[in-house]
Amino acid sequence: MFIDRHMRSLAILLAAAAMLTGCSNHAQTAAEKGDLRVGFIGTIGGAPAGPEGWAYKNGLLLPALRPAGITSIKFTSFPNGPDLNEAIAGHAEDLGMLGDTPAIVGKAAGLHTRLINQTSVGSDCWLIVRADGPKTLNDLKGKIVATQKGSYMARYLMGLLIDNGLLDKVRFVNLLSSDAEAALRRGDIAAYASPYGPLLESHGFRSLDEAKNHPSLLGSGVTIVTSEYYSNHPDIVTAWNHARDIGIDNLQQHQDEYYAWQAARVKLPVAIYRKVYPSRVYTKEALTPYGINLLNSTKAFLVGQHLAKSDFNVTDWAVPGVLPTSKVASAQVQEKQP
Repeated sequence: MFIDRHMRSLAILLAAAAMLTGCSNHAQTAAEKGDLRVGFIGTIGGAPAGPEGWAYKNGLLLPALRPAGITSIKFTSFPNGPDLNEAIAGHAEDLGMLGDTPAIVGKAAGLHTRLINQTSVGSDCWLIVRADGPKTLNDLKGKIVATQKGSYMARYLMGLLIDNGLLDKVRFVNLLSSDAEAALRRGDIAAYASPYGPLLESHGFRSLDEAKNHPSLLGSGVTIVTSEYYSNHPDIVTAWNHARDIGIDNLQQHQDEYYAWQAARVKLPVAIYRKVYPSRVYTKEALTPYGINLLNSTKAFLVGQHLAKSDFNVTDWAVPGVLPTSKVASAQVQEKQP
């Protein structure tokens, strides 16, 4: 399985990184100069989507980070979470914005990170087939299904297949989202778990299933910081989450402008982008009880399926001060066992 291959490659890189002090010294020097290096998942360069990218575009992000000593910020895009994990392991990034699944797999493999927030909560996913393709999940038996390695879409698809007794009855392969439509049209794959289901539906494809019908299989995005950077710059957490709050406020006040800007960047119709990334997925709370439950559910799945190398406590992963504090929240964030 492709997540297992990522775990092995990440373990090798972690071992190598432990023996290399030059990269770590370079990272510390950059941090001492006030540089912040942030990796994110995306098919385009520039800045990430969401409140953080919007705040950066409008000149609001860097001023909000200056109290933490940040004088410059460098964004780097990665095609998927495992690649970003490897960059973090190699001391090339200080912060990472990625899906919950690769972040958890990385942490479980020994990647020294701390959880700052959830960038989105309740991310949907669609299982897409051709119009003349499978009519039911059982019709996938003996066929090829695909999605992007190490992603929350992979967690959804695997969970769906397992729940329906199909995981060992299909061939599960890795394929980037950008290549999914062509592969479906050619008939190379029978189904693809896509974060852009509404777009593919508008192109004549059909949705066989949707993650929102399986609440425990919904995804979330997270922001993580390296333990080293956090130890040297503990103020980054408050500053980053404050900057995010500013971005959310501005985004909510200018939703039409935000969606027009982001849809143009990724070359999607505005209506489609709104449906794929509704503003409700952005919360000003760093972590919510519901969001932590999603993280625990995902972690329990990955550990139970031996896709995460070890178990850990999500609440211990989070930096102090970002967890929900109410009694209700405390009850809801208890660890779930696989």
